[in-house]
Amino acid sequence: MLAIFRLILLLLIILSASSTLYLYTYPTFHRCAFPSPHRAHSRAPFRLLALGDPQLEGDSSLPDRNHALFSSLTSLRQELSACRSIPDGLQVTQRSLKNFFAFDIPRALRSYRKQLDLLGNDYYLAHIYRTLYRNLDPTHVTVLGDLLGSQWLSDEEFERRGWRYWQRVFKDGQRVEDHVTGGIHIGSLGQDNDWKRRIINVAGNHDVGYAGDMTEERVQRFERVFGRANWEIRFTLPQEGKGGYFQDLPELRIVVLNSLNLDTPATDQELQLQTYQFINKVIGASRPVEDQTVATVLLTHLPLHKEAGVCVDSPFFDFYDEDSGTGLKEQNHLSYNAGKGILEGIYGMSGQPEALYGGLGRHGVILTGHDHEGCDVHHHLPLDPDPEVRRWAAEQWASSKQRSNATIPGIREITVRSMMGEFGGNAGLLSAWFDGKNRQWQFEYSTCSLGVQHIWWAIHVLDLVTIGLASLAALNNFHRIGQ
Repeated sequence: MLAIFRLILLLLIILSASSTLYLYTYPTFHRCAFPSPHRAHSRAPFRLLALGDPQLEGDSSLPDRNHALFSSLTSLRQELSACRSIPDGLQVTQRSLKNFFAFDIPRALRSYRKQLDLLGNDYYLAHIYRTLYRNLDPTHVTVLGDLLGSQWLSDEEFERRGWRYWQRVFKDGQRVEDHVTGGIHIGSLGQDNDWKRRIINVAGNHDVGYAGDMTEERVQRFERVFGRANWEIRFTLPQEGKGGYFQDLPELRIVVLNSLNLDTPATDQELQLQTYQFINKVIGASRPVEDQTVATVLLTHLPLHKEAGVCVDSPFFDFYDEDSGTGLKEQNHLSYNAGKGILEGIYGMSGQPEALYGGLGRHGVILTGHDHEGCDVHHHLPLDPDPEVRRWAAEQWASSKQRSNATIPGIREITVRSMMGEFGGNAGLLSAWFDGKNRQWQFEYSTCSLGVQHIWWAIHVLDLVTIGLASLAALNNFHRIGQ
């Protein structure tokens, strides 16, 4: 019997060690890596770890905090004091015990299980971030909205989830400071190591609400805990030419946009105006459209408009009724016109041959969240003899026939698949480097997935069981030696 136990323990140790090794080095097992320039032994100077929609849950998924877990027993004393006879007391006691076993205990078990589930989910998400950070060495990190699970949280619950976000999930990360996000900050890639710890948080609908329920209070508490909702930063990249450094350094522009109130009706029109004013500032402060040494990376939550069937989420809008203000209640994508405004405004892609740079616009890439399944598309403006009916279209990036058409404007939009367990603990890996020969930024994207949260749970439970059995075996050996 002892020999069988030792054999089982040996097998458990081997299985536990190998599975734990996989869990903490899974990017290596899956061959995850940031795409690199097509040069030997070189890394991209900009490596963005993109995470989508963690959606931390909390008290809304737990039993009512104001309801005692064992209410049958807490009320028993009061009910007994009101009894006038022993039979009445026995009857009250019998009923309370019945409710205790039939209702209180199951409710308490559900509550404890959910609290454990929330705790485990926090550390599952934290494991994804820390493992990828440690193994892949990103230069920047972004979370593309829906940091929390609901915009309807009380201020107290918002603070609790904010604490979990910074103290568990992104414990080693830090909020981007206001002095960095206020105005236009210009940095140099690779010169400020603080960016390796800063988390670029994008506002999602579960953080601040859609246009119909977004309020100044919700935006203010988001910005206080997670950072500004609208801001931009620019990074230059020193490049050596024949005569030393280029006079006009290549520039990578990061624009963080709260796109949730671009569409109407908006409850707070002042907030909506602020967003459009920010977009106008971004456009006004851009380098000339023909300067292709600049590229813009747009980070926002809502995906741009695309026809049904291109991605999992189809276009969808819902609105509050008149009694609730008729505001925008829910949407899957931006409206066509809102997306068109981004493409033709921020990126300057008019498609008009007589325009500067032939209307092809600025170079860059768009990263979004919201659609938990993820998507990767190419937005382009096909040629049409009638300019009045010419419309933007989107195709899957991998199969797009228009990607290589240099005569029409186009840009890649990557909707990053959610990092939640049910979507495989996914992460996006975006690399950018400057092609000195073509004088243009290049972007490449890949993904890395841990797997569903049950894998994380199973390996840690296996480790605990193995440690427990190994401890028993060690105690047994000490006991035998002592005898």
